[in-house]
Amino acid sequence: MNLFDSIEENNKQMPLANILRPKNLDEYLGQTNVISENSPIYNLLKSNRIFSFILWGPPGCGKTTLARLIANHHNANFMELSAVTSGVKDVKDAVQNAKENLRNGVKTILFIDEIHRYSKTQQDALLPHIENGTLHLMGSTTENPSFQVIPALLSRVQVIMLNSIDKNSMEKIVLKGFNYLSENYKKDLKIEDDAIQTIVKLSNGDARFALNTVENSYFAAKNILNSELIEKLLQQSLVKYDESEHYDCLSAYQKSLRGSDPNAAIYYLAKMLTKGEDPRIIARRLVVTASEDVGNGDYRALLIANAALNVVNNIGMPECRIALSQATEYVARAKKRNLNVVAIDSAMADIRQGKDYPPPMHLRDTHYKDAKKYGFGEGYVYTHDNPNYIQQFMPDEMKDVKYF
Repeated sequence: MNLFDSIEENNKQMPLANILRPKNLDEYLGQTNVISENSPIYNLLKSNRIFSFILWGPPGCGKTTLARLIANHHNANFMELSAVTSGVKDVKDAVQNAKENLRNGVKTILFIDEIHRYSKTQQDALLPHIENGTLHLMGSTTENPSFQVIPALLSRVQVIMLNSIDKNSMEKIVLKGFNYLSENYKKDLKIEDDAIQTIVKLSNGDARFALNTVENSYFAAKNILNSELIEKLLQQSLVKYDESEHYDCLSAYQKSLRGSDPNAAIYYLAKMLTKGEDPRIIARRLVVTASEDVGNGDYRALLIANAALNVVNNIGMPECRIALSQATEYVARAKKRNLNVVAIDSAMADIRQGKDYPPPMHLRDTHYKDAKKYGFGEGYVYTHDNPNYIQQFMPDEMKDVKYF
């Protein structure tokens, strides 16, 4: 380390979120689905075997912290890269370093933050070294790995899903932050309960954001720290919406419509609109549901859904939210009947499976000169002239098939 590096280190101001990182797995909060004695993943993590995995979860849920704790538990060499700033050369350097460590009997864990940002080529570069045990990969991502990580890499790692940190754990984390600041800075400050609850609520399960807010509010307050100060300090929208949530909310919206729950459908509609979802995408899902799940149970549902799509296209936000709300309620409450989708899917399946037969001769087109010469249209009875006459419309091979 040279003089300038030393000066830089001395002038660093360590964020509170970094200072309060858990030192062991027992201090790790908020992921009881993974870190609990009843979890097989927890037992695997505490075993003496290192394995490669990708941690998938929202920002601030403890992905990097968990990876570091596991590396410490195994006394492994821990190397950290960010997919935003690193590339294939950095991976090659890490591999070389891992090989040197292996010669000394030390295993290497390579942690790659935001691994979904690596290109296919960069992800490919990891494969042989994970395969032959040169290093163990620990990745983190806020995006669904099924969409963002190549199949070859997914087959070599375990995907561990982490959740947003629950309310009780967030309260403990926020209190820990205020206690640390109070002990170290001795500021005469009254911290009201509503301030803690406001930070927990507005952090949406993001511990990093919560601790940053704790730190900033502590030094911004004079005598009293309350919810009003927190809200003034933040001054920004805290809604988050990533690609996986986009699909999850659309799915929940459509299933709520299908399940005739207008309250849930309106909630997901509001969530998507508030977070900036394209209303045209929502309207298209609404039209599909009106046709697929309501169908002729209430034919007006399709008309109303299509009218809402028209409003979205012609007027846009914010006014189109009202039409979407109106159509959402109608489709959710409408009588459900999915016979149309069942019928068309069954018929198409028959065609694909080889039941592809021409129409009977009497139904074939006669609007050209030589049609009658081939016998096309012969025997056809015009329905309006003889409405009671029963004639066969299905091909002979399908005459007994019923789709409705």
